[in-house]
Amino acid sequence: MFRYTAARILQSLIVLLILSFAVYGMIGLMPGDPIDLMIQSNPNLTPADAKRLKAIHGLDQPLLERYAAWLGNAVQGDFGYSRNHSMAAIDVVGDRIVNTSLLLGLSLVFSLAIAIPVGIYAALRPYSKTDYAVNLICFAGISIPPFWLALLLIILFAVVLGWLPAGGMETVGDSGVADRIHHLILPVVTLTLSSVGDFTRFMRASMLQTLRQDFIRTARAKGLTMTRVVTGHALRNALLPLVTIIALSIGRLFSGALITEAMFAWHGMGKMIYDAILGNDYNLALIGLMLATALTLIGNFFADVGYVWLDPRVSLDGRGHN
Repeated sequence: MFRYTAARILQSLIVLLILSFAVYGMIGLMPGDPIDLMIQSNPNLTPADAKRLKAIHGLDQPLLERYAAWLGNAVQGDFGYSRNHSMAAIDVVGDRIVNTSLLLGLSLVFSLAIAIPVGIYAALRPYSKTDYAVNLICFAGISIPPFWLALLLIILFAVVLGWLPAGGMETVGDSGVADRIHHLILPVVTLTLSSVGDFTRFMRASMLQTLRQDFIRTARAKGLTMTRVVTGHALRNALLPLVTIIALSIGRLFSGALITEAMFAWHGMGKMIYDAILGNDYNLALIGLMLATALTLIGNFFADVGYVWLDPRVSLDGRGHN
């Protein structure tokens, strides 16, 4: 386990290094830079002032030298200064990653709480009216874009019914837990409805395939009830493909969170990255994208650990158990 964990950490660091270079290069090649934006907003700045400011911030250096300087500072924990927020980039990320983790975590939990039992129920009644209805609803959920779903929910629950706030994280003058939950409902429902269809379809397909295996027929021949067969034999095997899908869906959920956070003015990582890119806030955009990648890599690691827990034949050290 130690060797596997060390290898995965090394692989993750290599991926983050490559990503940081690619993102830094793409952002650096974008037209304009923070100093150019300052010149446009302040006509009193002269070309000499602009040249001096670019020299101070290293923007007059070649791209590779600027990246090497940034990487050296990042290794020491200095990820630069956020121009938009007038503070260290790492300090801006702190609260935002908590908000996004809360949004993603709740939506993932609710999605799986719905998808697993519904997928099993549909698999136990293949090609029935119930199964067709579940598939139809899942396809509808997958087909609706998150931004359109968010608009529909805002119109229904905030404008027409007036039950929930249309956006924001808290009511002015009220920062209690109940008020935060009140503002969290619509973003969580949007992300949950956007992802539950995929999880349900994969759970149904995996359970349907597992129920056709020989060991399931043997268990049924021994007189076990279908409930015992599903919970005691089929479920753990059917969850293996779903674990892979969950790990691969973390990045998709994060991109969906970007749209959802923008629609509901939720101060999370997605909206922060979006605003940073539009505002040419290089340091903040870079650390945000790196953290999003790190979140995906961590999800993949826990997926591998989940394989071991669900299937004793899988071993992280490369030696399978017979």
